[in-house]
Amino acid sequence: MLHRYAFSNFQSFRDRTEVDLSLNGKVPPVAWEAVSAGGHRLSTVAAVIGANGSGKTALIKPVAFLVWFLQNSFLAQADAPIPFTPHFSAPDEPTEFEVEAEGLDGQMWRYVLRLTRQRVLNEALYQQKVKGFSYVFVRDWDEASQSYRIKQQDFDMAPSEARKVRPNASLIATAAQYGVAQAQKFTKIHLQTNVVATGRMPQDLTAAARHFALNQAQQSQMVALLKAWDLGLSDVQVRQQTVQRPDEEPQTVWLPFGLHTDRQGRTRELSLFQESSGTQSAFVLLSRLLPVLSMGGIVVIDEFENDLHPHMLEPILDLFASPHTNPHRAQIMFTCHAMEVLNVLHKSQVFLVEKDESCESSAWRMDSIQGIRTDDNFYAKYMAGAYGAVPAL
Repeated sequence: MLHRYAFSNFQSFRDRTEVDLSLNGKVPPVAWEAVSAGGHRLSTVAAVIGANGSGKTALIKPVAFLVWFLQNSFLAQADAPIPFTPHFSAPDEPTEFEVEAEGLDGQMWRYVLRLTRQRVLNEALYQQKVKGFSYVFVRDWDEASQSYRIKQQDFDMAPSEARKVRPNASLIATAAQYGVAQAQKFTKIHLQTNVVATGRMPQDLTAAARHFALNQAQQSQMVALLKAWDLGLSDVQVRQQTVQRPDEEPQTVWLPFGLHTDRQGRTRELSLFQESSGTQSAFVLLSRLLPVLSMGGIVVIDEFENDLHPHMLEPILDLFASPHTNPHRAQIMFTCHAMEVLNVLHKSQVFLVEKDESCESSAWRMDSIQGIRTDDNFYAKYMAGAYGAVPAL
């Protein structure tokens, strides 16, 4: 489970910013929390709100970037720039990341990364022991020798191979290809997201249909949920069809269809492409949520409520509150403009983001605001500007 992460010089964030999902003794029991294998109270939900252009997406992007870097950076071309963007006022200064997370066995890990678009400057993995964190490996770029200095313990990668890891790749991602057991643990991090380096990915109904076609149990769960959410559906089916586009070879894709019952009790079928935008959004969203709920991990979603009615927020988030639907303590982080979320979540589960006149973003957890009471009307006070992070119009 994710405990916290911090970063600096990343997109619109110039200074160090921290996102903390831990819940201390001052936070009362809340619906969306879980006790980790190591006995830590952690939030299973984190909502990010703020004005347009404030940096909400940039606040959640580090999670998606780090998982990609740990798992897939070895696939990048040797001379490819590392796909992230520093703050435009500091393009030549390093970007830094730090993350603490816990494995299913309760083992705590800390990962530190300092890099430019061209190369990793420092990469280190630490493992919590009885007396604190102890390094597993440390990788430092030596400018004088134009090579990496690497020290490791309990990592078991041949030093000669470790020194040859490409400057734009993670030592962990590369070591996993050599069968290093400690590195392979990180290839099993399960992330679902609609966030990429350039922002939010467009909805892909065919990709969602393919997922459900290959996961029958989740398809049944998706149908039950969509029917329960009163979208007028009696069933959702996915079928393979051959699609012929102009000037292209025919290709076979999975297509989704919604089944409805008319006033005579007859079943009518519509392509999901003809259904409402809200129905399409719920279908695609479930293709991301259900895999993580079924096996654990984290979901990172930009514009969570996209095309959905605000009343849909709570029933969807409830999937992460119940041990029945979330047996593996999956977590979700999302941005949204539906301020109704303030009536649902605890103040410790909401992060506010705003950008100043120098185009630098800042973020803070809502319960860090002095004087805010648990019984306050968060929605009303936020809309009145009491907490900041609102458009200045």
